[in-house]
Amino acid sequence: MADLIVARPEGLYCVPGQFYIDPWRKVDRAVITHGHADHSRTGHGHYLATAAGAGILHSRLGKINLQTLAYGETLLHNGVTISLHPAGHVLGSAQVRIEYKGEVWVASGDYKVESDATCAAFEPVRCDTFITESTFGLPIYRWQPQQRIFDEINDWWRANAADGRASVLFCYSFGKAQRLLAGVDHTIGPIICHSAAEPLNRVYRAAGIALPDTRLVTDITDKADLKRALVLAPPATAGSSWLKRFGDYSDAFASGWMLMRGARRRRAVDRGFVLSDHADWPGLMQAIKATGAQRVIVTHGQVGVMVRWLQQNGLEAGAFQTEYGIEEDDSQPEPAVDHA
Repeated sequence: MADLIVARPEGLYCVPGQFYIDPWRKVDRAVITHGHADHSRTGHGHYLATAAGAGILHSRLGKINLQTLAYGETLLHNGVTISLHPAGHVLGSAQVRIEYKGEVWVASGDYKVESDATCAAFEPVRCDTFITESTFGLPIYRWQPQQRIFDEINDWWRANAADGRASVLFCYSFGKAQRLLAGVDHTIGPIICHSAAEPLNRVYRAAGIALPDTRLVTDITDKADLKRALVLAPPATAGSSWLKRFGDYSDAFASGWMLMRGARRRRAVDRGFVLSDHADWPGLMQAIKATGAQRVIVTHGQVGVMVRWLQQNGLEAGAFQTEYGIEEDDSQPEPAVDHA
């Protein structure tokens, strides 16, 4: 049988179903794995995504022709059975399972296998062919348990508050900011979110995700509150006039890239916290093995390394060239690292 999914200039295309998965050019029918901007773009004629991710897509893309499925619900389209399964990446993220004439493919989008409080946990889906990301597809990438990272962040915030300094934590506005909010100790002090994150916080709360109270900096009337606050801000605000209102502050960055020597130095921050919404190397291997797939197609990230590793371990492996990983989440790589 011919491949069920192929790479086209517009994106990953399901041939018998005549639809695209996370296309980067305008198409008539698009199945969307999640709301990060490199996977969900404006201009498509019809969108299919999870019910859990509908609020995010409307918040980010505006008025779109959106059809939703609950996780595990099936839809028959042009003889292809489509279902969406939790990817564990961000709120509403999904793996796309397609079945046609007894053959099953799964396109995973972005995923992580460690569960968190802000999205449905990753669900292994058995298939013949698995399309996987490889953002952190090198053996050096191995995450510590997330609670250990939250404890480190709390200790840093607590120490700064005791010294009368704000704690500015750079993080991406969708997914990472909400995961941090759900994981930190909100009793240490007030939490201020940049206006880029606050609308997304509201979407998460509307979806039933428990997040602590957050404020915009314009809501703060007592300047003493600024000196003990945790401030969640997009990386683009680094060095901006927006930060000057906090006076003396300590800054940090939360990202999987903080594992690499030199990454924190390039970001010019006081601290780096290794927290990613993507699978590390063991997580990628765990996910691939759990699918039972004998064929694996690798997309954005450390593609060459993963393909060779999978081939050496007895799997049929190849790659799709995509345009993912160039937008605002963890999948934007750091520059080459100085190991000196």
